[in-house]
Amino acid sequence: MKLLEDRIREDGVVLAGDVLKVNQFLNHQIDPALMYALGQEFSRLYKEEKVTKILTVESSGIAPAIMTGLLMHVPVVFAKKQKSSTLNGGLYTAKVYSYTKQVENTIAVDTKFLNAADNVLIVDDFLANGQAVTGLLDICKLAHAQVAGVGIAIEKSFQKGADLIRDRGVRLESLARISSFEGNKVHFVGSTEND
Repeated sequence: MKLLEDRIREDGVVLAGDVLKVNQFLNHQIDPALMYALGQEFSRLYKEEKVTKILTVESSGIAPAIMTGLLMHVPVVFAKKQKSSTLNGGLYTAKVYSYTKQVENTIAVDTKFLNAADNVLIVDDFLANGQAVTGLLDICKLAHAQVAGVGIAIEKSFQKGADLIRDRGVRLESLARISSFEGNKVHFVGSTEND
């Protein structure tokens, strides 16, 4: 998605350890118009899938997930990383390791929000090592929910996450696919505009 790639080029900052900082528009300050455009694209890509729920993990996946849910006219459920006093019923849980924060979290979804009747589209901000999405796929399996696919805003194609998802037979659509951070610049898969 050229709009997203252009925004990454303009405002993204490459940090040590193959980390891309996009807090200007995605995971600290949010650009609602850009998130709406992401939602439009995910909605277009998965329009034939009869999606009943959008599933993400807090917190940076929430903005693109909400816009996708709005456009697909389905509820958005997000897995919580911190146990809340309001989560007092049955829970589906999975362990997820965060590469950028270097911490393992147990993510949880209340059992009343996901079940075998659901056809779920997982939406998240980043795909690198695939831990968050793998955890969400595990939660869908626990709920006996079908998975229509995974929609990712930014994929680091040089890391293993995409392969982990495809190896599970799950459709993956990433809107911006990064091939490398060579020279501290973002290079996209298949792009001729790499500086």
